[in-house]
Amino acid sequence: MMMGASLPRWQGGTAHNKVEKGTRSMEEKGADEKKGSVGAIIGVIIVIVVLVVALVMFGKKGSYELIVAGKAAPGFELPDLAGEMVPLSRYKGKVVFLNFWATWCEPCEEEMPSMEYLYKELKGKNFEMVAVSIDSKKPAVIEEFVNKYGLTFPILHDRKHKVKELYKSTGVPETFIIDQHGVVRERVVGPRDWSGPYATKVIRDLLASPPKPPAPSV
Repeated sequence: MMMGASLPRWQGGTAHNKVEKGTRSMEEKGADEKKGSVGAIIGVIIVIVVLVVALVMFGKKGSYELIVAGKAAPGFELPDLAGEMVPLSRYKGKVVFLNFWATWCEPCEEEMPSMEYLYKELKGKNFEMVAVSIDSKKPAVIEEFVNKYGLTFPILHDRKHKVKELYKSTGVPETFIIDQHGVVRERVVGPRDWSGPYATKVIRDLLASPPKPPAPSV
């Protein structure tokens, strides 16, 4: 009888264990579903962020385009070392050698003598050289550099780097050769020895055979 009496309690315990297991299974299933929902939400958020970034970049695509050969040279106005404002349009009708540089730039320092050589050779031949310093220091620092190397071509000061950014310059030195109609014909990244004929071929070709004016945009 004692064994018979204990049987229902054993059976009841088994049933209770089954209920507990069933409850845990439902809780685990609910937790898995919750995790799945959170993961899905995070995935949707990531997709939305990627789409927004892509749309913004696409909308601003034009502002990230490099100024390369065939593009119109953006106009600007900068002060010279005496403080006089000089617009790029002052040199309209000439071949313009536009160079971005800095006094702390060693490759710029190496390039300057050949630039001075070229300037003296082509001065007065419908050619102009404009060297834009991106130094953040006062003009006196630039003047000291200019005097040290005996530079005679025009020097402008882009202290806040606005023109450098306008031209999407990737660094210094960097040079843009602009034709008589304000169109960029060559972009040179890094230093170059401007005393040789090969280095100045584009400039000499423009001087010898000026290009026709670009067709007006419709």
